This record gives sequence, C-alpha cells and structure tokens, in this order.
Amino acid sequence: MTKKEKQRESKRTVLIVDDTELNRALLTDILAPDYDILEAATGMEAVGVLTSRWTGISLVLLDVVMPDMDGFELLSLMNKNGWLSSVPVIMISADASAGYIDRAYDLGATDYITRPFDEQTVRRRVQNTINLYAKQKVMENMVTEQIMEKERSNFQMVEILSNVVEFRNGESGLHVRHVRAITDVLLQTLRRRCPQYGLTATQIALITNASALHDIGKISIDEKILNKPSRLTPEEFEIMKTHTVTGARMLEETPNPQGGNDSFLRVAHDICRWHHERYDGRGYPDGLKGEEIPISAQVVALADVYDALTATRVYKPAYPPEKAMEMILGGECGTFNPLLLECLKECAQRLKRELDLNSDSSMSAMEIRRVTSELLAHGELTASSRTLNLLEQERGKTQFYTSMSREMFFEYDRESHRVTLSGWAAQELGLTETTIHLDTGIQEEILGAEALKDVNRLLAGATYLDPDVTGEYTLELSGGPRRFRVDLRTLWDGEDRPTFARVVGKLTALDG
Repeated sequence: MTKKEKQRESKRTVLIVDDTELNRALLTDILAPDYDILEAATGMEAVGVLTSRWTGISLVLLDVVMPDMDGFELLSLMNKNGWLSSVPVIMISADASAGYIDRAYDLGATDYITRPFDEQTVRRRVQNTINLYAKQKVMENMVTEQIMEKERSNFQMVEILSNVVEFRNGESGLHVRHVRAITDVLLQTLRRRCPQYGLTATQIALITNASALHDIGKISIDEKILNKPSRLTPEEFEIMKTHTVTGARMLEETPNPQGGNDSFLRVAHDICRWHHERYDGRGYPDGLKGEEIPISAQVVALADVYDALTATRVYKPAYPPEKAMEMILGGECGTFNPLLLECLKECAQRLKRELDLNSDSSMSAMEIRRVTSELLAHGELTASSRTLNLLEQERGKTQFYTSMSREMFFEYDRESHRVTLSGWAAQELGLTETTIHLDTGIQEEILGAEALKDVNRLLAGATYLDPDVTGEYTLELSGGPRRFRVDLRTLWDGEDRPTFARVVGKLTALDG
C-alpha cells in the first residue's frame, strides 16, 4: 500500500447534506484535503446514505432548509434511529435566529454554523467536533469494559447466592432461572396490557433480576424441613413460612454504600417478604390484600407457583404446563390478580418455549456500548437494571431463534461439569432434561469410551487461536446407534488462560 493510499484509508468521512450544489461544492473544497466526502442533495437521499453507511461516517454537515425533508426532520430521524450517539451533526444555515439555533440543539445537533461562513471556522469546528467524539468513544470503550465486568460480577453473585438456596432445597438449580424467565415474560405482557402499572423497561429488568433472590431466606431453614418428601406438619409449615421475613431482614441488613437509595435492594426486599401473599389476603407473612401487595411480589409469586407445579420436587412429580395452568386458574394454588392470570393465559406458549431451553444469559459488548453511550450522555454510570434489561432481551432473542429451528446445539461448562442442550437435541438424544451433569457418566453411555477419549484428545489440542475441533462418531440413542458429525468450539476467558472455560457445539446427523 502506498503512502497516499494509507493516508486515504485513515481519513475520516464527512457527509454533506444540502440541496444547493454550490453550497456542497464550497464545503467539499474546504474539507476534501483532510476528509473523505459524501454528498446528499436531499434529506431522503441522506437517509439512504446513513442507513447503509452510518457506522463509517464521522460527521454530518446538515442544511436546514431543504425540500421533501428539511434538516430538522432529518435530525429527528437520526435521533430516533440512534445514529446521533455515534454521528455528530453540525447544522449550517443562513438563519441565525435564536428559534432555529435552539431547535437544532434541542434535537441533538452538536454545533450550528451560520452563512456566510469563514473557511477556517468550518475547518476548526469540524475537526474539534470529530476529535471530541473520538475521545468520547475511547472513554465509552473504557467504561464499557468496566460495566461489563461489574455486571458480570453482580450477576454471578446473585446466581451464587440463589443457587446456594436451591442446593440446600434439593432442587435442580434451574428454579431460579425459570422464575426469572417467567417473571420477565409476565412483566412484558403486563406492561403491554395494563399501562396503569406504569412499568418501564428499567423496572422490568430490576424486578426480573431481583426475583432470583426470592427464596434467599430459606438458607436459615433446616434441610430436614426443606427436603421433607411428605406433607409438612403445622409446626414445620410455620417454620417454613419464616423464610419470607428472614430473607427481607437479610436484605435490610445488607450494607448499602449508596446510603439507602438502592433500587435493587428495595425491590428484592419486597419480593422476599411478600411473594407468598395472595390477592384475597390469605397469604403470609402480613396478610396483604389486592394492590396492597407490590406488583413485583405479585408477579414473582405467580412465577414461583407456576415453576413449582411444572418442576419435579422431592414431594411431587412435575405437572404438564396445561395441568399447571388449570390448577392456577382454578384457584388450587391460591388467589392471584385477575389481570396477571389473563397475562399468564396469553403468554402460555411462550413460557413453554422459555422453560424448554434453559439457556444462559449473554450480552454483547456492542449492546453494553449502547448503554454506555446513554450513561455518559446523562452523566451517570449506575444503570445496572438497564443493562440487565438488555441482557434479558438478548437472551430472549437467542432462545427464540433456537426454539424455532430443529438444530441440535449444546454447551458444556467446564467449571460446573454441566451440559445444557437445546430442546430438540434433548429430544433426539432421548433425554428428559435439557441440562445434565456429566458426573453421572451419561457422556460415556452416549458416545462410548473410545469416542469420548477421542473427543477429550481433540479438546486438549484446541488453543485460543485455533479453538475449533470436529469429529464423526456413532452415538447410542434410545432409537439405536446413529452416526453424527460433532462440531465443537472452545471458549476462553482470556489469552493467558491455559485451559478453556466452555465448549459450544452442534450435532449433525449423517445418516438422515
């Protein structure tokens, strides 16, 4: 590559939007020596350019008065589409009235230049604006990394605490994830159907995350009571009921560096104390009735009951979703808000898909970078609930795409020694659960000793730079032996890690 080509490759791109060709030519003459120039003669033409190339545009110089779509309308559209978070806009107009200038800034313009303009002024303002946004991007990247690490730690701590309770409770560990998934679906449906609750995306994310701690108080209950396979005595039930008050007290006593203004702790407290209250006032511990019960606790209460019915417990088998729905609607599990029951009926099919998948949550750096931009714009860095909301959206998209395809995907977590399969993979392998622990030796039953040895050999040879391995094996399934290609990718926590942390894979049948 020549020196000239390198210089051109490193140039920033400026989009000039003006319906007068002469104006575009003048601006091009001023900026072309230092920038790559794109031109648009109308607002609609600019929309086409931005739609396809906005990630590569460093600045827009925008005229105000244009046919079909004026500069203010285009600026509004850029704001609506989220382009202004990455692409600054300098408005250029012959009108220097306060009304025009104020409107431009209100709609998100970074600067406003009036005609006739000075050549040096245009150069300096363009350069300063581009440099300012470049520095902001560096800052966003740094903050993004910090937020990702903070959110990862927060989420892991919530999962650790809640899974300690599940372990003592003799449950599979999926209950927490199920309750979170059901809570999210119910809240999204409630938000759409019942605007009177005023639920926002941030509140939904906060309640969904806090639901993981709904049974934290059970850590104080004797395991003999928690895991008793028969009906509790009245005395034992009274002890069991104390987990609501205990959990709430634990959260009240949690040190709070924010001086008592932590929304997560407040919501988690309400859920812990009141997720066993019932709409008719016959719940515990306080006998709250109707809307006296916070909506967060109402939703988690319904989610908790639904999952308890559809899961296997030491004292009962799992009921089919249809039977669980019938029992809840028939009042066999207590009385719930009629609006929530309507939401439950509406999202019944979606709940089945959610609970079949049991996928881990994940959030891309790109998604968090979007949140970072919002935080910096508002001068705050405490959007944990907002970040988790986006995390849940990403998880929902992944689960939906997976559920709609007949693909056999799986994921292996090295630390927990657990494999999570897509619903179709579990069905094809003749398994009743989508999450299996390899301590049971099931992998050798399915693969066979020699094939398992070969898979481990391939994984041992994988590296951070060469993470993919493939093999062909005969699997022993419930319907007999079948030939499959196994494609695996090792996932690493960092280049300095000597071993992989996870493996994701796909099974492809070779015999039809």
